[in-house]
Amino acid sequence: MGENISIWDDGLAPDTIPSPFDFEGVPKQRVDFIADGVAKGIVYDTYYAGKEGKASTGHALPAGMTFGPVPSNMFLKPGAATKEEMLASVERGIWVSRFWYTRPVHPLKVIVTGMTRDGTFLIEKGKITAPIKNLRFTQSYLEALNQVEMIGRETSLHSAMMGVSRVPALKVRSWNFSGATEF
Repeated sequence: MGENISIWDDGLAPDTIPSPFDFEGVPKQRVDFIADGVAKGIVYDTYYAGKEGKASTGHALPAGMTFGPVPSNMFLKPGAATKEEMLASVERGIWVSRFWYTRPVHPLKVIVTGMTRDGTFLIEKGKITAPIKNLRFTQSYLEALNQVEMIGRETSLHSAMMGVSRVPALKVRSWNFSGATEF
């Protein structure tokens, strides 16, 4: 990933919805996944920690769920740009307010498909010029995070399937839109 990308999980951070313990009662630890573009750590529950000779990081799911350990308080390091600066820097592009209905296509390559939602707009010469239909995408998140040109300085908290994420806006050089939605 680009050197401007750092991603971690921290259930004790004050700017998330804190969850100090996992479902096994193990205290949560901060785990850095990506630091300045370089892969670092992974999360463990007691089962997988035991198999690997590691200590649990406090990321177990409820009993009976066999999915494995899951991060639930994800963060992407903010940058210095404002949304207005990101917009002004685009000659021609697309402003995406939100992605939704995202599903894995190829988990090992981190290829995901999904759709835009809640406002998708054409950008021309640094200005939003027109609304456009929602779009379907199929994109490797790893490739996208290697093309991040600007990162917003403000972050917002978003609910995810198994937790929350605090993330800034991103300006990505290219994105693979594969079609328009019906609505």
